Amino acid sequence: MRWIAGLGNPGTAYQGTRHNVGFMVIDELARRWGINVNQNKCRALIGEGNVQGTKVVLIKPMTYMNLSGESVRSFLDYFKAEVQDGLIVYDDLDTEIGKLRLRYQGSAGGHNGIKSLIQHLGTQTFDRVRMGISRPQPGMNIADYVLSTFPKGDREKLDAMITDACDAIEFRLKAPFEETMAKFNR
Repeated sequence: MRWIAGLGNPGTAYQGTRHNVGFMVIDELARRWGINVNQNKCRALIGEGNVQGTKVVLIKPMTYMNLSGESVRSFLDYFKAEVQDGLIVYDDLDTEIGKLRLRYQGSAGGHNGIKSLIQHLGTQTFDRVRMGISRPQPGMNIADYVLSTFPKGDREKLDAMITDACDAIEFRLKAPFEETMAKFNR
């Protein structure tokens, strides 16, 4: 089994915000693969399906970003899943808008959702897709920035980045993560 958790905040107030690009990727994967992400389990919305002969679980934690680790830990315990079979998708201020950075370990880098995951998983070693949202202009509050929507001028880059992330995740189903990083980290 492979599982993919996209980080974000629940509710319509957060739809389309920079902090919710993880949810956007899960939504696109669900569309591509014909999976309904509507089971309310483990403090998350979950969808299960079969992709390329592999059981796949899509996860959207409903705990709000800063408590994402609680939901993912609950999922791992309930499904008896392994950390190494998963992939976390989230927004990254230090990556340019439209770019992906695939990594298999590292610190939270100031990202509270990742900080929660590290705390609840007990490790910094887990596969991740960092979705570039760039940094705000000097003087702008970071919380306000990540909770704002993408401007129209960035929509094309956002759509391409979501497509690239989904392509990378699909590739990962059949290839080692190191090979996936080599192909999609540009």
